[in-house]
Amino acid sequence: MFKQYSFRDFRLRLVALVYIISIIGVLVIGSAAEEYRSQQLIGMALGTVALIFFALFDYHILLRFSWVLYVVNLILLLAVKLGLGVEVNGATRWLQIGSFRFQPSELTKLFLILFFAWFFAKYQERLNTIPILLASAVLLAIPLALIVAQPHLSATITIAFMFCVLIFAAGLSYKIIVAVIAVTVPSVLVFIHMIMQEGQEILSDYQLNRILAWLNPTEYADDAYQQQNSIIAIGSGQLYGKGLYNSDITSVKNGNFIVEPQTDFIFAVLGEELGFIGCAAVIILLALIVMECLRIGRRSRDAAGTIVCCGFAGLIAFQSFANICVATGLMPNTGMPLPFVSYGMSALIMLYMGIGVILNIGLQPKKY
Repeated sequence: MFKQYSFRDFRLRLVALVYIISIIGVLVIGSAAEEYRSQQLIGMALGTVALIFFALFDYHILLRFSWVLYVVNLILLLAVKLGLGVEVNGATRWLQIGSFRFQPSELTKLFLILFFAWFFAKYQERLNTIPILLASAVLLAIPLALIVAQPHLSATITIAFMFCVLIFAAGLSYKIIVAVIAVTVPSVLVFIHMIMQEGQEILSDYQLNRILAWLNPTEYADDAYQQQNSIIAIGSGQLYGKGLYNSDITSVKNGNFIVEPQTDFIFAVLGEELGFIGCAAVIILLALIVMECLRIGRRSRDAAGTIVCCGFAGLIAFQSFANICVATGLMPNTGMPLPFVSYGMSALIMLYMGIGVILNIGLQPKKY
């Protein structure tokens, strides 16, 4: 279970990057909404325990029992759906145990990475056959359907993208990739055409309004104000920003023009208070974390370890890209948190658990 590792293989650089960006997150959260800072610190403390445990716990055992994690996660998602979930802001995504509340959909991201890494590594030689592709599609569709029903569209999109990274890293044939693209592109165009039709029932009203507000912010000003204020906040920070915890009366954040600034639009607060330099620093830190995960995956002793590292790197990269694009108006509002920076104990602990698994893979490198 706990092996004798050579700690010269321990990726201290990855740990340092994670804690630097986490501390920046705590500081910015404290400035955005001070009441959440202590909870984020608790999340860091719990996450640290999880990181140490999984860094020392042999990831091969996790992979061997990843199907158990898959089933447990389905049970948690079903519990949310069957009335045990807690509703917040019109969505039922949380389970509450005593005073502790968490989102099973966040655990889904990590558990599916582990499960599909095991599944694809086990059937790697048959990966490009119809039975394995259909089986993997069904295994993905079950948790996705439960997450869509919450509703939690951003998590659904993230997991779907993450699955694409996992199956690509496992060795999906380029012929299949080209065929999928050939089908997907016209399908997306048809989908866009359908949701623009009056009376469409594919998307909820609030989801459609977010897309329309992004396309035409003037006409849909009530739905676009969050993104527009975010853009103004980021631009007003200029090079150095207005400073953390400032009392500037012209501040978009201080004027409460950004709703829930500690979560989905934390990048707007970052841009206003730390300026271009602060934004660039966070982007660089996230990019370095992704590169470290990929570097560890490249040196993994087996295919499963490589797939885990690629999947987790893809998760961080996609969520970072989407969150920043939303905050800067390059994408419709998706409600996606910024990894290690946005407030959210479930997400933060999950990320620390994932980093722990990556570190353990790094402790068992390929022998040359």
